[in-house]
Amino acid sequence: MVSLRPYQIEAENAILKEWAEHDKTLLVLPTGCGKTIVFADVAKQRTAAGNVLVLAHREELLTQAADKIKKSCGLDCSVEKAEKSCIGSPEKITVGSVQTLGTERRLARFDKNHFKTIIVDEAHHSMADTYKRVLEHFDSAKVLGVTATPDRSDMRNLGEYFETLAYEYTLPEAIREGYLCPIRAKTIPLKLDMSKVKTQAGDYSASDLGNALEPYLESIADRMAEECRGRHTVVFLPLVAMAQEFKDMLNERGLKACEVNGNSTDREQVLADFEAGKYDVICNAMLLTEGWDCPIVDTIVVLRPTKIRSLYSQMVGRGTRLSPGKDHLLLLDFLWMTGKHKLVKPADIVCKKEEIAAKINETIDESGEEFDLLEMEEKVSEDVRKQREEALRKQLEEEQRRAKAKSKLIDPLEFELSIMDEDLTDYVPVWGWEMEAPSARQLETLEKFGLDVEKIDNKGLASKLLDKCITRANAKLATIKQMQQLKKWGFKDVNLWTMTDASKIMGQLAANHWRLPYWINPATYVPDSMKKGEMNAAV
Repeated sequence: MVSLRPYQIEAENAILKEWAEHDKTLLVLPTGCGKTIVFADVAKQRTAAGNVLVLAHREELLTQAADKIKKSCGLDCSVEKAEKSCIGSPEKITVGSVQTLGTERRLARFDKNHFKTIIVDEAHHSMADTYKRVLEHFDSAKVLGVTATPDRSDMRNLGEYFETLAYEYTLPEAIREGYLCPIRAKTIPLKLDMSKVKTQAGDYSASDLGNALEPYLESIADRMAEECRGRHTVVFLPLVAMAQEFKDMLNERGLKACEVNGNSTDREQVLADFEAGKYDVICNAMLLTEGWDCPIVDTIVVLRPTKIRSLYSQMVGRGTRLSPGKDHLLLLDFLWMTGKHKLVKPADIVCKKEEIAAKINETIDESGEEFDLLEMEEKVSEDVRKQREEALRKQLEEEQRRAKAKSKLIDPLEFELSIMDEDLTDYVPVWGWEMEAPSARQLETLEKFGLDVEKIDNKGLASKLLDKCITRANAKLATIKQMQQLKKWGFKDVNLWTMTDASKIMGQLAANHWRLPYWINPATYVPDSMKKGEMNAAV
């Protein structure tokens, strides 16, 4: 049996909690963080309620799921694929091919209540018609969608079906906590012109990419011969024929390269030989993005540029697993000239904020040096935070100047600025319920806390403001009105003061006829609780 990591236990508990109130929820874990282990344990627990279906679109994913369920939970799985069927099988868990189950003839064999739980692996595919047919047929089942880091458009699409996000564990968290290896990105200053590449089905056309990439293959092979010698490298290319051609180019330069594709009869043997060290480069045309784990991979070369962050994350994820003697993943990035098209770049997989990712990618492109992505993210985030703080101050000053009358209520922006909480300042509604208008009760409660509710235009922001106000009240921190008064007198860090601290000073001011006592300097004054180290962490 497999012991779950702390974040995996948190994820499982969060899923079960969400299912107590909702039918459809999501789990987001980066590649290499054991999503199969998590949903295997969830599946085992849900067998008490009835049959469980693990739904996927590739044979490798089905095999991987069945193996993990057997190893981690000791349970065998039945199979619903091609001529194999789970009907009449004693096993409570079924791994099923969506291509098979998605046909009307196959679904007609099943009672609508046959499966009480459905787990959708690689859930970013679940908006396809075949998935929808299966999910709509078993419409009373609890559904868990599992995916690696999705981009914002993926989340919006998934939000049309899934009701909540139960748990998300990010790539930066996994790296910082030692479960995945650090990523170092390096730009190869070879400019590849793909300005004429068209978009097809939401991403770059594979055939157009092949035509654009062909003139540069020899130069790329030369650079890889310099950068990849002695490493374990995976190269992603747009076309099978190009992957085979590029393999030959690398072998001519002294690298030990191989190639696999969907029609390779010796695919398993080639992959095993690569993992055993017989080859040091493996070329593929997007075959290895899912369902293949090889921890020794320490270099990724993306020669199949994409507009889809989740796809790019999957490619990079082939190299983020830990392995003895491996201290980082090297991500080689070429200078793709894209014109007007948005292209996913290295920093996009560690940064949630587009402005920070753009600044990092620009820095990497200009320097051509090797950078630790997380270290760069932390540095740029701090710079952006300072710029944002200054911009917020200027915005607040301008709004205050335009105000015709002084209100007793506090602008939510001023509250956000007072406590400098990025969850508030960076908040963007994603789920449908978040975009709804705030409820009357929310607005009434926020106004009692002292906030001007006219500028709170969605339920999601109202919920976050309420959570922060209630948390501060429970922690007995200074009220919004107290903070406003103290800031007017020039006191510092008032968001960290307790209500007692604030009341004490306000009492002294009142006793002195609202004049500042000569022995109090607001610029240097530190309240008693902060002197004693009692500052509340809830801020």
